[in-house]
Amino acid sequence: MAEWTIAKTWQGEPLSPQEIIRVRSFKEKDQLCISVKAPFHGDPPPPRQPGSTDKLWQYEVVELFLVGINGDYLEIEMGPHGHYLVLKLSGVRCVDKMHLPMEYSARISGNTWRGEGRISLAYLPENCVRANAFAIHGENGKRRFLCAFPVGGDVPDFHKPDLFPPFSFQ
Repeated sequence: MAEWTIAKTWQGEPLSPQEIIRVRSFKEKDQLCISVKAPFHGDPPPPRQPGSTDKLWQYEVVELFLVGINGDYLEIEMGPHGHYLVLKLSGVRCVDKMHLPMEYSARISGNTWRGEGRISLAYLPENCVRANAFAIHGENGKRRFLCAFPVGGDVPDFHKPDLFPPFSFQ
């Protein structure tokens, strides 16, 4: 099992304890299982039915990036309203495949939400060597960009896989 704790802003400032997000993953047979436990900030859902959703990063979302030894990476986005997006990239922002299938469900309970997803292990990049987890929420110029491992920069940019910490499923 692997676990990421999103406890900092993209600039490295610590979050308050009630803002902390937990992301867990483990392999089960031929699937990667992912769970999210996060505060619910009350952002409205995307204007479509739950399921695979373009531009989910524009809404309240938690993201997991898994990077392979050759620089390919998988971006898994999960929202509190049942929306998700799985992207396979062959380099920074070079999307090869969008809308990869994922079994996903989410439920909001008061000021917390939980998401559970399953994707085929076949989608993972070869030999995952780095990973990071992120979260975004807020509206109208009050967006917050949160990280497990901040990657720096002048503006929030999560597509810096070379700066993610080492990772292994072992």
